[in-house]
Amino acid sequence: MDGSEPSSVLEVMRQQWASMVSMGGMFVGTILLGLSIQPIYDVDEVRAFGAEGASKGGYVALELLFIMIFTVLIIWLARKGLDFAIKAIVMLALGMSLFYIVMPYVWLLFNILGISSNDLILGSSIAICISLMAMLVKYPEWYVVNTVGVLVGAGVITLIGVSFVPVLIIAFMIAAAVYDHWAVNSSKHMLELADTMIKNKLPVLLVAPKGRGYSFIEEDDQVMRSETPEGMDWDDPAPHIKPKSDGRGALFMGLGDIIFPGMLVISSVSFLPEWGPEIGTIFGTMYAGPLAVGLGTLFGGLCGYVALMTQVARGEAQAGLPLLNGGSILGYLVSGVIAIGPAALWQDISFL
Repeated sequence: MDGSEPSSVLEVMRQQWASMVSMGGMFVGTILLGLSIQPIYDVDEVRAFGAEGASKGGYVALELLFIMIFTVLIIWLARKGLDFAIKAIVMLALGMSLFYIVMPYVWLLFNILGISSNDLILGSSIAICISLMAMLVKYPEWYVVNTVGVLVGAGVITLIGVSFVPVLIIAFMIAAAVYDHWAVNSSKHMLELADTMIKNKLPVLLVAPKGRGYSFIEEDDQVMRSETPEGMDWDDPAPHIKPKSDGRGALFMGLGDIIFPGMLVISSVSFLPEWGPEIGTIFGTMYAGPLAVGLGTLFGGLCGYVALMTQVARGEAQAGLPLLNGGSILGYLVSGVIAIGPAALWQDISFL
């Protein structure tokens, strides 16, 4: 590599700072939105596998298996041209996840208005979810996709975060990061999956336009797989960097790149010892110690995001989880040792 690469990368980052900051804002905003509803779902009845399942590694392995099966299924359906089936599966999952973030805020609004009808709250929440799904189908522009994506992401990180202790979440994150690196850089099937989602305009990724005239509706469905130039010299990639443009009108980030760091934030607040003064929130109470660890985890993830953007500036599709998960785990460990001590960071776990 010659001396021109760092300046070229910095120049690309300077030109794309607005979209990178926008994507970073969605990264932080999604996690904070999930954190806001954490007190409501931090009860044993809501945990995916109950109170005992929170420390069972077998359930985490099952979650990872489901992710792989989902990926294979979506790619198979795409290759068969069954886009309608892909939309049906994804939209059903999105709608269910969306409900968990919408309902608390509908309840809050009705509570402010002095309305206490549970049936009305439930019906209004369902109506909002259906309306958002209909808008997504009818007009899947980038701001609609981002709105639904942020809401869905917040719901998912909360439901999974309250279901597993941090040690298992970290194991889950490491396994997912290894898989993501292989799926993007070796098999490249994750790029095919991303292109399938772009083609069907589904909010399992977030979009940060680089210019005012950008339209996600008109986006090419081969944008991710066309990222890697033919004949790339990986020993000296600097000549392939394009300072003026990387050929895309927007930055893309998979929702999973936010969900995994966010899960550790929620899990930290949910399962670490209740140390420090109580902090009142709009939906319940948190404790200063676990909250400090959660915010430290978020900061670590944000540092990983900045490092990821230096790689994205090279004009190639990147596996996000190794850097994002790595930064989040490091942030968890450092802030945990400082805030509550190293002994409190370990939870006893078993496979079954």
